Formats: sequence, structure tokens, C-alpha cells
Amino acid sequence: MSETDQTQPAAEQTQPEPQDPNQKPRKPKRRRRKPRRSQSKWNLDQFQVAPVADQWRFHDFDLPLPLMRAIQKAGFEYCTSIQAQTFEKALLGGDVVGRAQTGSGKTAAFLIATLAYFLEEKAPEGQKPGAPRAVIIAPTRELALQIEKDAKAFSEFARISVACVVGGMDYQKQRERLERKVDLLVATPGRLLDFHTKRDVDLSETEVLILDEADRMLSMGFIPDVKRIIRATPKPEERQTLLFSAELSSDVLGLAEQWTHKAAQVEVEHEAASTIAAGDSDTVHAYSVSDEDKLRLLINLVKQTEMERVVVFGNTRELVRRIDAGLREAGIEVGLMSGAETQAARLEAQDAFRNGKLQVLVVSDVAGRGLPLEDATHVVNFTLPEVPEDYVHRASGSDVTLINFIGEEDVFSLPEIEAYIQETLPRKAPPQGLLQV
Repeated sequence: MSETDQTQPAAEQTQPEPQDPNQKPRKPKRRRRKPRRSQSKWNLDQFQVAPVADQWRFHDFDLPLPLMRAIQKAGFEYCTSIQAQTFEKALLGGDVVGRAQTGSGKTAAFLIATLAYFLEEKAPEGQKPGAPRAVIIAPTRELALQIEKDAKAFSEFARISVACVVGGMDYQKQRERLERKVDLLVATPGRLLDFHTKRDVDLSETEVLILDEADRMLSMGFIPDVKRIIRATPKPEERQTLLFSAELSSDVLGLAEQWTHKAAQVEVEHEAASTIAAGDSDTVHAYSVSDEDKLRLLINLVKQTEMERVVVFGNTRELVRRIDAGLREAGIEVGLMSGAETQAARLEAQDAFRNGKLQVLVVSDVAGRGLPLEDATHVVNFTLPEVPEDYVHRASGSDVTLINFIGEEDVFSLPEIEAYIQETLPRKAPPQGLLQV
């Protein structure tokens, strides 16, 4: 399959002339152009991927060489479903509304599409400091920082400037960064609105707007801020908009209709959902245990079984603090990530876990949204998540063993999770001896 065989979406059609003769002509959405010539000696001969039936390669989308080089370095060869579907529309300038959960590859989908645009279209003349060409809005600091990290990795071999502004981190340092040129800005809603209100960031030249985890922003009460931000950007028909959400509820679709222009809707089933539904007894466990016995069970599991790197999730700040204190008292190397800790402390704990200095990382639900789990060998749901999509994210690692503690309160979350994964969790008693003091 080649890109030229694909039908050009309606979003690429030329805009009609404005009726008011005094009105400035609308800026048409981009068309694909040949990438500007690269000065690098790297070429696609150094990145060969064999065609496979029913799979798209990144090669099939005629992406710029600096981007392909970064894709090779990241270890990617074939596109996930959400990536292929997004590229088909977004690379031609069309808007996209996508249903995809964390772990589906959606971050790479919207980043690659946006960076390809930067490499194919020259930056506007007279680009002002603090006036990004693309803006990515994410609901949490952790997710925004992860997107920034990925954006910098994909733009390693291109002259593209990436910045991130989020709450809980040095305000003045972020403000100083906005005094320089920014091509791609990643932000949380509150901090971005703050900088916009104080005129430290200019959103009027935004060419690409990306809204990640729109359903989370809705449930967390960020939509009023997001609406104010979007009103400061060009009209939907004058920019490209990509919106992703774990679920396309009627509320999310209503917002998408307001914020996009003739968007193509793409949907994928999370690959982890089918893995969980298979009911692999070696990688998914569900222990029926009283709430008061959960901490003792966790300590004994960590100490008596081969659990190398463990991420433990709890629903509240108070709970994860108790878990952290109990593990420390038991002599276990542990770090804590919750909304009560400073962003610097949370990043320090995450880095220490990644580098093998900690055996256990205890994380609250909010702090864990978007947290990459590739460094973990085990994930423990000390309490079942209130959002079924969170359950799927925590089980999405192919080499991760998922352990669920099901207590008195967890039975209320269980039916919704089981309905979402279309499988009944096989509950059982903890292994003998693991509840002893």
C-alpha cells in the first residue's frame, strides 16, 4: 500500500473565498510537499524493514529522513493500528478524532504527523518568541513531560524546538523558555492558560492543535480552561486539530465537533484488552484479601517472591503514603509519587526506580496517569482503579505481571472493569503463608 493510493480527505479541500472583501483570506490547510533536502549522510538503506501482509511500515508514508532516522533509533518498524489510521488522514492535513488508550502508540502517531509537517513546510516568516506552531494539551504533568521527552527524541535529527510548561515546576524558568522560539509546545491546561493570560505565550499562530486524553480533561474539570485556550487559537478550518480520547462519549464527541473541521474518526481496540481477556493465569492474578491484610500481603510478596521492580498503585494520597511508610518500615527500598509531592521529588523517585535504585515505586492514581511502565516487572493494584482504562494501561506491558488486591471496597469497581475487558477476573486466596506476620 502506498500513500498515493489513499483517498484525499475532505478536510484538505480548498476553503471558499470569504464573502467580506475586507476579510483576510483564510490560511488553507497544508498539502503534502517533498521534504526539504537533508544534509545528513544517513539514508533509508540503513533502515530496511521487510513488507508484511496487513501491516503498515513507517516507510509506506514517505516520511522525512530526519524523522525516519529517529524512528529507527526508537526501535520502531511497523505502525500500530492507531498510527497507520492517523497518518492516512493527518499527513494530508485532515483533522482526526481518535479513540485510543494509553499504550496504543497514539503519542507517536500525533508527534510523527506534526513533526513531518514541520519538516515539509517552512516556518512562517517572522515567527515570534513564545508563539508555537503546534500546541499539545495533556491533562497531567507526568503525561505532558512524557510527551515532551518523546517529542525531543523524534526531533533529535531535525532543527525543531520543543518546550513544556506544566504546573508544579519552576514558573520563572518556563517563562524564560517562552522568551525564545518554540515550534512545539506541550502543556497542561492551567499553566498554559496562565501564560496566555499574562501574554507570555501567543497562540494566534497555532497551526496544529493536539488534545490528548480529552475524556480525562473532561472528568478532571479542565474543559473551561481548554475552551479559553482554544478560543485564542485560529478557527478550526484554519488549523489542523487532532483529538484523542480513551472513550468517545457523547460529551467528548460534542466537544470534538466544536473544535475540529470535517474530522475523520478512527477507533482502535487497546491491544492489552485482548491480552487481559485471554485470562493468562501466569501474568494476571487477583487475590481476595481484606483491606486490613493488604499491606502485610504486599510486604511478604515483595520479600518472599521474585519481584524485582514493582509499581504499586493506590487510589488516594493518604493510602499511598501509608503503603510507602509500611514498606520503608519493613526495610524495602521504596519511592513515592503522589500529588502531594513536588514535581522534582516525583521525577527523582521515577528516575531512581528506572535506574534500579528502588525496588518499589508507590504511585497514586492521578500521579500514575501516563506513567510509562516498561521498567517494571510487576504491577500491583493495591486498590482497583476507578477508571477501567487505567486497569488496561497497567496491564499493557508485555513482560509485566499484574497482581490485583480485591478487598471490601474493590468489589464496587470490579464489575465495570470486567465489563470493559470482557472477562471475569479469576479471584483466589493469596498463596499460603503470605498473610502471616
